[in-house]
Amino acid sequence: MNLNHSITIFTLIVFIMTVPLAWGAGGSCKGKVLNPVTDICWQCMFPVKMGSVSFGNGAEPAPGNVTSPVCACPDSKGILILGVSTAFWEHARLIETVKDPFCFPVMGTGMTNPKPGFSSGEIRSKEYGDSDFAFQQAHYFYFPAWSILKLFMDFPCAENRAFDLAYMTEVDPMWNDDSLSFIINPEALLFGNPVSQLACVADSVGATMSYPIDPLFWCMGSWGSFYPLSGSMIENNPFNVNAGLAARMLFKLGRETLLYDTGINQCASAGVVTPILVKSNYRLQIARPVRGNDCIPIGRPSLIWGTAKNPPFGTTNTSPDNFLWSLTRRRVCCVGYALN
Repeated sequence: MNLNHSITIFTLIVFIMTVPLAWGAGGSCKGKVLNPVTDICWQCMFPVKMGSVSFGNGAEPAPGNVTSPVCACPDSKGILILGVSTAFWEHARLIETVKDPFCFPVMGTGMTNPKPGFSSGEIRSKEYGDSDFAFQQAHYFYFPAWSILKLFMDFPCAENRAFDLAYMTEVDPMWNDDSLSFIINPEALLFGNPVSQLACVADSVGATMSYPIDPLFWCMGSWGSFYPLSGSMIENNPFNVNAGLAARMLFKLGRETLLYDTGINQCASAGVVTPILVKSNYRLQIARPVRGNDCIPIGRPSLIWGTAKNPPFGTTNTSPDNFLWSLTRRRVCCVGYALN
């Protein structure tokens, strides 16, 4: 065997060994099927307000845009319903932000050999004058926890829907390319300047103390900027990156008219389309790699809630940098009787 043949064989062996790593190496994707009883922070549904009475988490304001303890709303048949205004935080969705394409921590599995062409995640710090950079894929699931556990089935405010994968970014060109994302967020050009970003300091303070400032819609507090609506961020903190991309996924779905806000109009049971995300109507709880006990408003600094939640080598059942977030959203509705 001559030298050229040896070099060719050696090169081929190295290529075969490194291709899985180049595409996210599905073998690094570990997970444990989500247990809605133990892995979800049920305290995050509080406070609850019915009429003029609030209970749970007394220091926190009751959720939702409710101005009167009584309500009158037409049902789907146009029949007027008189009742009591109700507001609470609803466990409704799950969001995954993962470094490995087609890795699904919520199901404890993933595609072991994803086809080349799907962008893998990365988080890197400044080197040789370059900027910080991060990229993750994201998945959006319907997860109406009460319906799945068959709880409060007679409660008219609870969403009745099955668990389902609703959106995945591996097949979305706009998530994988910043330039293409401008198709749905051309206004991003207005906020890519130091003055606009300086305003995000106030949003970070608001998210730290209570809730983010909704008029500063381009800000994610300490997590960075909502724009562009893609999977890349100028950031190297894994918590800021993944929490920020989970929030971006919400904004992106709203811009695409795929997200309905249930905290705006108590007479619109299905929610209201919001092309501009109302940040204060959503909170996140980290469920993977390590379960957290905090209900996190969009933009709250990770120093408060992220300690030891992403071990460098993962845990027995989870892998690092593959995150799962439980989403609670504000729900306002009218509970009463129809006037026949």
